[in-house]
Amino acid sequence: MQEIDDNLPENGDLFEHFHYTADKGQSVLRMDKFLSDLMPNASRSKIQDLARNGNVLVNDKPQKPNYKVKPGDEISVVMPYPVREIKLEPENIPIEVIYEDDALVVINKQAGLVVHPGYGNHTGTLVNAMLFHFDKLAPKKDEPDRPGLVHRLDKDTSGVMVIAKTEKALTHLANQFFERTNDRRYYALVWGDFDKDEGEIEGHIGRSLKDRKVMDVFPEGEFGKPALTKYRVIERFGYVTLVECKLETGRTHQIRAHFKFIKHPLFDDATYGGDKILKGTTFTKYRQFIQNCFAILNRQALHAKKLSFTHPVTGEWMEFESELPDDFQRVLEKWRVYVSSRKD
Repeated sequence: MQEIDDNLPENGDLFEHFHYTADKGQSVLRMDKFLSDLMPNASRSKIQDLARNGNVLVNDKPQKPNYKVKPGDEISVVMPYPVREIKLEPENIPIEVIYEDDALVVINKQAGLVVHPGYGNHTGTLVNAMLFHFDKLAPKKDEPDRPGLVHRLDKDTSGVMVIAKTEKALTHLANQFFERTNDRRYYALVWGDFDKDEGEIEGHIGRSLKDRKVMDVFPEGEFGKPALTKYRVIERFGYVTLVECKLETGRTHQIRAHFKFIKHPLFDDATYGGDKILKGTTFTKYRQFIQNCFAILNRQALHAKKLSFTHPVTGEWMEFESELPDDFQRVLEKWRVYVSSRKD
């Protein structure tokens, strides 16, 4: 007999906390594995307990953890209590301000800082920091937990971001990002060398059909959304290359997924396979050199270097740039010394 959660209310009301629809190309996968990929802060055993207690519904019916998810399945995680509302509190987290006026703020985000609150990150985010440092931020009716946010950077990606203080600025800037009338340039250290100094990577990007926590490239366009990344070589180190990337689209993990697709994953990007020695020798000295680099730059080697846009009030074309952070610069310098010593 199935064990029922003792905390269920007498009237049987349940509140939906999460809802997912399996893509049409979804491979058959156990339901507990499917959800653990989508809910990184919930362990697989916790999801199994929820399912055994009847808190996981597939197409409105409770299912066991070993249920095989199929394309089109509607999966809900329900609880006997309402969804916790995220209460935004100001927090004194340091922010490096590059520019500020009455309409907007441009900052240099540090690596390791989550941009906005969400499941597993209710505090300690960039939004909490912005609420502390700035008197006003543009409200977002559809996303009240993300005031002022025009765009995002991954937690471990550093670099330039623009934040809107007014609704007019938010609307104007968001439209520039949507229409691609602004300009964004990233610096990435990637594995391998390139035959040419410039190139393009094109291929639809969407959630992986095997691991929902990562993005995948679908070159035939059968899934995902169109994505185009242009790049040019900045500096060559033989085993790795520093490139500048220009985004023609703005998909989640676009640079990271695109460079993995062409077999040049970002240096020390654990999510996309860049945290292994992919180029070079197997000698102990070289292996130790790479491990030392990984220890210094304990994240993907990606930095939002430049951001240009039209000011929403003055109409002026504005350009902002930030220096590579210390961890990134130190690793580049180590590569310069290593390559130079090999030539000698």
